[in-house]
Amino acid sequence: MTYHQVSIWTDGAVKPNPGFGGYAALLVYGEHQREISGSEANTTNQRMELMAAVVALETLTRPCEVTLYTDSKYLKLGITEWIKKWKRNGWMTSTKQPVEHRDLWERLDRQVQRHLQVTWKWTKGHAGDQNNERVDKLAVEARKQLADVTMRKVDQP
Repeated sequence: MTYHQVSIWTDGAVKPNPGFGGYAALLVYGEHQREISGSEANTTNQRMELMAAVVALETLTRPCEVTLYTDSKYLKLGITEWIKKWKRNGWMTSTKQPVEHRDLWERLDRQVQRHLQVTWKWTKGHAGDQNNERVDKLAVEARKQLADVTMRKVDQP
C-alpha cells in the first residue's frame, strides 16, 4: 500500500502582538503544491503559529505521512514534548495554570493522531529557507489584508 508523503511549511504573523494576525501553510505532495492562509483579529503570534499547523493538517483528506516544518519552537516543543504532560495533568502547566490555547492544541492533537506519522522539523525563520519565506509572506499578507479591511470599516461614517 502506498502512503501519501506530504511536506508542510507553516508560519504565523501578528502585529502588534496581540493584534491583527495571519497564518499560512504550504503543502507539497510530489509535483503538487497548495497554499492556504487566513487571519484573525485580536490574536497572538502563538495562536497563529498553531492555527497554521491545525488548518494545514485538517486540509489533508486522508491519513498521510507528514513532515511539518515550522520556525516556532513553541509549536514544535508543545506538540512533541509538552502536550503529553499537559494531558496527563488535566491540561494544566507545570505551574498549575491552564494551558493557553487549549482549543487549538486539542485540534492539533486530533490531527496528529489521524495521520500515519507527523515528523516535526524546526527551521530558523528568515534564514533563506525558500518555503519558510513563502509562508511568512503569505501570513503577513493575510494579516495586512485583515488590518486594511478593518481600518477601512472604522474610517467609514
